[in-house]
Amino acid sequence: MNLRKHFTKVSYRLRGLWLPVMFLTIMAMGVGAAHAAEGHSRLLEDFVIPSDDNTVWCYYYWLNDDISKEGVTKDMEAMLDFGIGAVLIGNINPALTDGRVPLFSDEWWDTTIHAVNEGHRLGIEVGFFNCPGWSQSGGPWISYDQTMSYLIYTETQVEGPGPVNVPLVQPMPTLRISTGEPFLPDASEYQDTSVLAFRTIEAEAQTLSQANAQISVDPAVDQLEYWLDGDTETAALFDRSEATEYRITIRTEEDFTARSLHLHPAYPNFRCEVEIRAEIDGAFQTLRTVTFDRSNPRVNVGPVTHAPLAIALPDVEAQAFELVVNQFAGGPNMVGFSSISFSEAPVLEEYIEKSLGKMHPTPLPEFDSYLWDTQPELQTDGLAIAEVLDLSEHMDTDGLLDWEAPEGNWTILRIGMTPTGTKNDPAAPQGTGYEVDKANAELARYHFDQFMGEIIRRTPEESLPALKYLIADSYEMGPQNWTDGFEARFEEKYGYNPVKYLPVISGRIVGSVEESERFLWDLRRAIADDIAYEYVGGLREVANEHNLQLWLENYGHWGFPSEFLMYGGQSDRVAGEFWNEGTLGNIECKAASSAANIYGMPVVSVEAWTASGQAYRRHPALLKRRGDWSLTEGVNHHVLHVYIH
Repeated sequence: MNLRKHFTKVSYRLRGLWLPVMFLTIMAMGVGAAHAAEGHSRLLEDFVIPSDDNTVWCYYYWLNDDISKEGVTKDMEAMLDFGIGAVLIGNINPALTDGRVPLFSDEWWDTTIHAVNEGHRLGIEVGFFNCPGWSQSGGPWISYDQTMSYLIYTETQVEGPGPVNVPLVQPMPTLRISTGEPFLPDASEYQDTSVLAFRTIEAEAQTLSQANAQISVDPAVDQLEYWLDGDTETAALFDRSEATEYRITIRTEEDFTARSLHLHPAYPNFRCEVEIRAEIDGAFQTLRTVTFDRSNPRVNVGPVTHAPLAIALPDVEAQAFELVVNQFAGGPNMVGFSSISFSEAPVLEEYIEKSLGKMHPTPLPEFDSYLWDTQPELQTDGLAIAEVLDLSEHMDTDGLLDWEAPEGNWTILRIGMTPTGTKNDPAAPQGTGYEVDKANAELARYHFDQFMGEIIRRTPEESLPALKYLIADSYEMGPQNWTDGFEARFEEKYGYNPVKYLPVISGRIVGSVEESERFLWDLRRAIADDIAYEYVGGLREVANEHNLQLWLENYGHWGFPSEFLMYGGQSDRVAGEFWNEGTLGNIECKAASSAANIYGMPVVSVEAWTASGQAYRRHPALLKRRGDWSLTEGVNHHVLHVYIH
């Protein structure tokens, strides 16, 4: 009997998938023909009738609170007939209003527990999303001091020597554009963290403004003087329906050494290319060409939703500068800048991006989205901060600074935390609230107790074995850059106190460019580690204590401030996703299979065949190609998207 030919290719169903497998020559392994035939028969039997631990799962969405116990029973009985082994229940409310059975009402709780009871009766495993909505760990129980936070600051100028008794203005959060309506954190939600002083950098007073420069633009733009008024609440806009390129020229009567440029966006969101030029020996020469991208203002792309772009320039002395603006993309026809600020003071380039205030604007970052070119060191003394004084103990609770200032001019920064503004979404109003701080395992535990813990407490003990999974969907909550106790943990980890470097969040250079860049690298590294070990690790620990497994899509879209592999490694199970059309899945599936391989997880799940539009028009031939492709990415378990209750 030619066993090599007989067993050349056999298909079997592995954890709910069709997977072609090539078998080794059984005779070469010393296995008898009878044994081989028996094994072949068993494979075919399991292929036709999968075992109980080898089933397809599905997402089970309860849309807009239109739910009933009768409907749940009919749904789950139908799923059982189809062969669904587990349901992952999400309370998804795109309408953002109450449905027939309002979230957290008595009937809602009864229906939720009924689903667990039915899972126990039918032998279907049950998991719940970690909060209302599909992302990710938030709710009305999260207060402002338990949420994701970001550092903001105000500046005060004082002169010594002598006593300084001045009120320091409390930093105020700026308007944030969330997934729904614009959001402005309340001033009462601000928390002081530190007060710092450093000798004022004299070059900061030298800028091109309405007082010392004239501005023109071709083609003409209305109210172009707003670009030099220093007020980011006013703006001049380009009309893209009139021209595809604009040339802005700024002239001054005296030589001006340009070391930095800030471009502040106006509120319409857009992207463009900007060529920065200086007039040298009677002709304009290109200094830099940069991409200005403020096409996505949502808070999950960073809490500084309308951040300026900070650009470092070589020390170029000139009396005229030009910006060539073209290749517009995104936004309406009328887009533009609120401020254009050339300065003789240097800047740490893209400091807002590097301090996690603004991140990549699309779901899928490029490989180099968070790689920056090395910025040259400063060539002139007095342009960087040489020493930072911590004056935190000299400010009282009302913001009054009492300090004996040394001789000279001093800049005082009052720095504190404010909520980033990210909230769980999309959920009913009574289920929506701040996202939990991602750098605190105890707060991850607290959040679990408020939602999943309540489901566990209400579930009859005999039904608890059916409750198996805590679900964390793809991360879409954006970054944070500070938290309670962060200073001490940072110092323990890196061996230095981070507070002295905090002026870099204003774009200033502390010590040297290299020192400042290194601090921001350490800051990003610390946040990335915390999101993996404190947040995911914290959720896993508390879930396991309640006999649940954490099932995590181990990647993030838009502003993801951690690392896919490390992030997934702290979960019990990992999953990717793929959409039937488009490119979503091109990174996600490989992220899951790679993490599973590295961290020893035998099952690689995938949110399968997600799609939008063309409802009920897809047939198996449209689905097969993408499904087959997902297997080549290392997936071996499909979770169907989506069963609608």
